[in-house]
Amino acid sequence: MSLSAPQKTATKMVGVVVLMGALAWASVPFYDWFCRVTGFGGVTQTAQQGSDTILNRTITVRFDSNVEAGMDWEFKPLQREMELRIGETGLAFYEAYNPTDKPIAGTASYNVAPYSAGYYFSKIDCFCFTEQVLQPGERVTMPVTFYVDPEIVDDREAKFAKVITLSYTFHETDLPEELAQLAIPATTGSTN
Repeated sequence: MSLSAPQKTATKMVGVVVLMGALAWASVPFYDWFCRVTGFGGVTQTAQQGSDTILNRTITVRFDSNVEAGMDWEFKPLQREMELRIGETGLAFYEAYNPTDKPIAGTASYNVAPYSAGYYFSKIDCFCFTEQVLQPGERVTMPVTFYVDPEIVDDREAKFAKVITLSYTFHETDLPEELAQLAIPATTGSTN
C-alpha cells in the first residue's frame, strides 16, 4: 500500500518536527560540552591541582561581579586585580551579603574575557561549583583558586592577552527543600 502525496508530505513534516525536537533537546548538553572543550565564550576549565610549570612571564587577572536583576544580594570581589606569573596558583576572594530578612539561595555563572583565554584559565576550587545559601543578614567570604595554563603562550590569539577578566554573576535559585520549609512562617493560635 502506497501513501498519497498529502500523506507523504505529512509523514515528512512529522519526521522534521521529531528531528528538530531531538536536536533542540541535545543542543544544551552539546553546547556545554563544546564550550568546555574549546573555551568558547570565555568558559573556563577545571583542574584538580595547580600547574607543574611556572613561567617568568606575568599576566594580570581582574575580578568582576554582578547579580541578576531582582536578586537582593550584594556581591563584590575583595581585590580588583592581581598580577601573577603564568602557571602560578592564585587565590582570590569574593564577598556576598544578604541584607534581607529571608534566606536566599544562589548559583554563580562565570566567564573570562578575552574569550580566547577561557581555554587556558583553570579553576582548582571555586564557590561557583556549588549552590550558596545565605541566611538573613549573613555575609560570607568565598574563595576561588585558579591558574593560567602556560600553554597560553603557544596559542596564536590568546598569547597576546596581558589582562584576563574573571567575571561572576549570581542568579537566585530555589531554596533547598529543608530550608524552604524553615522559611515558611508558622501560623500560631486559632481563629474561632
